Amino acid sequence: MKRIFITGSSGCIGHYMAEALIQETDHELYFLVRNPDKLQFNYLSRPNVHLITGELQNIEKFSDLLKTVNIAILAATSWGGITESYEINVIKTLQLMNLLDPQVCEQIIYFSTASILDQQNKPLPEAGELGTNYIRTKYQCYMQLQDLPIYQKVTTVFPTLVFGGEANKPYSHLSGGFGDVIKWIDLIRWFKADGSFHYVHAKDIAKVVQYLVDNPLAESENKNLVLGNKRITIDQAIQEICNYLNKRIYLSIILSIPLINFFIKVFKLKMEDWDYFSINYRHFCYQNPVTPATFGLNNYCTTVEDVMRLTGVYPDKK
Repeated sequence: MKRIFITGSSGCIGHYMAEALIQETDHELYFLVRNPDKLQFNYLSRPNVHLITGELQNIEKFSDLLKTVNIAILAATSWGGITESYEINVIKTLQLMNLLDPQVCEQIIYFSTASILDQQNKPLPEAGELGTNYIRTKYQCYMQLQDLPIYQKVTTVFPTLVFGGEANKPYSHLSGGFGDVIKWIDLIRWFKADGSFHYVHAKDIAKVVQYLVDNPLAESENKNLVLGNKRITIDQAIQEICNYLNKRIYLSIILSIPLINFFIKVFKLKMEDWDYFSINYRHFCYQNPVTPATFGLNNYCTTVEDVMRLTGVYPDKK
């Protein structure tokens, strides 16, 4: 039985991870939570599950416990202003890792984001220069990991676009706004766009994390894992959504960059530097993305149809 310290359990991914670790392992679990009232998973369902009420800002208060931890799963993040984001996503995250005992801690599973990587899975400089507060600080933290004494124990996971959420779990940002996309599908289906991406469901992320807990990667293995299904183009995604909803595509207008800029101006859309970069970069795709199937497990969500169904979107009855 391992002693596992987990941050970020109140979020979408965190809820799926907590549920998997509680229900499918017998490890001793310590969840650092700021507000236990936000938790929707049953942490009383078995022994050796502990809630620690506290904040990452005060992580030094838990230094004695951290010295006894065998595995740390670090999923906490800040989406706030630059000061808060830098303190949580960089300073306190690195401080937590430094409080772990390299002789006791066997593995750190650190959550970054695929947005900081280029198409060869290397750090993307623009993420550190133009990224949102969240992306920029994730980039900064990742670039400092190799300076840690415990770096050889770190496995970094880079989720791509994350879907997830249900009655007893908070929705991801993407799933929470997916209904608005569907509302506009009758307009969207008239356009074609040059771009591609990956996506992954939070439950599949939890499956990968659970696997890594019991099957840590060797130091000789690649310990930077991009989490996502195979690459899909924007046009493929639109086509598959329309097929699922029984909507035909008759013709498509190419959504060129000048046309995008025209819409931005006409509708007075607020754009940040990262938004403009993304419009021109277009292909957020990566090498060798990982899902549970990579490790011989069953995927929970693989296709666009799976995404639609699990998000609660169903085709109109004919």
